[in-house]
Amino acid sequence: MNPRAKPSNDKNSKRNLDKSPSEDNLKGSPRLLSGGNPQIAKGTGDAPVQAYIAAMPGWKHDVGRQLDALIVKAVPHVHKAVKWNTPFYGMEGQGWFASFHCFEKYVKVTFFRGTSLQPVPPGESKVKDVRYLDVRENIPLDEKLFVNWIHQASKLPGEVL
Repeated sequence: MNPRAKPSNDKNSKRNLDKSPSEDNLKGSPRLLSGGNPQIAKGTGDAPVQAYIAAMPGWKHDVGRQLDALIVKAVPHVHKAVKWNTPFYGMEGQGWFASFHCFEKYVKVTFFRGTSLQPVPPGESKVKDVRYLDVRENIPLDEKLFVNWIHQASKLPGEVL
């Protein structure tokens, strides 16, 4: 125990001083960041993306499963990774074409070359070429249009991050 630590009557104070804050995240469910976005270690491949989706809270979990399944169906050899607590989808050697991220009231899908898609996804961005699609609870995703955008996006030069 740290001799300079302020005494506390909290029954967990010794436990909290004896371990690093990240130790809590090694056991059980991943920590949810602001807006309910899961904190997942960065990694490549399907496993970290599936860990992210499994940790998505409530209705967002089903949206994550749906988005991932549609992307894989549209682009069977898609490459996946989790970076900055966000799943990314791309083509080997060509960069990333899409990602998604949890916010409090929606799941935001990012199309890195969205201004080149037809029709252009509805969400505007301050970043040139980027467009967004916000998927909200109880509003069905237009799967046909989404798959169309994924097909188009996968054929465009990707974003190298």
